[in-house]
Amino acid sequence: MCEKILVADDEKEIADLVELYLKSENFRVFKFYGADGVLDCVRKENPDLAILDVMLPGMSGFTLCRRIRESFRFPVIMLTARGEETDKIRGLTLGADDYVTKPFLPLELVARVKAQLRRYKQYGAAKREEGRLVCKGLVLDEQTHSCLLNERPLTLTPTEFAILCILCKNKGRVVSAEALFSQIWGDDGYEKHSNTVTSHIRHLREKMGDSFENPQYIRTVWGCGYKIED
Repeated sequence: MCEKILVADDEKEIADLVELYLKSENFRVFKFYGADGVLDCVRKENPDLAILDVMLPGMSGFTLCRRIRESFRFPVIMLTARGEETDKIRGLTLGADDYVTKPFLPLELVARVKAQLRRYKQYGAAKREEGRLVCKGLVLDEQTHSCLLNERPLTLTPTEFAILCILCKNKGRVVSAEALFSQIWGDDGYEKHSNTVTSHIRHLREKMGDSFENPQYIRTVWGCGYKIED
């Protein structure tokens, strides 16, 4: 069965080009030139991934991302203008899993789509034999993609859930930011997007009520990476 990708971009040339490349990889594409109809499509088709431009007529990509995250956990990739770091940070805060800066190479976007889908299947929707991960009050269920912290439910994006899974499976050991990036995004773009991991770690700490200065869960090991103590 073809995986379903939703694309929303008000620049017709970009949306059409992205559709062309995705279809060449046998994805089923739902294309929109604005925000109208996007949420209805999400509810009806339940896509496997969404690509949202930040600037859309009718409703911003940020608002769409937030609305999607109210009910759905599939990966979201944001498209942002070159140099707009605030857009990237805001998108990640609202639940986006990755961002691509315009102008971009269509093949790079397709590679990121495939990486997000691999990660989502591995750490999100796919059932795994390991079942639950338990670590310092954290309980992660890989079958239901749910997380409890001291019996309190945490609402995590697929990427945040994946990061916690990796850290818990390596509890007591340091996992470098580069290794986290590689395992989750599955490409070699770490040097270009090194702040992506840092942003997700910060959002995780906020949701967990953890402290950077006196962490109870995710500890930064300077010059090395991150770890959760055994």
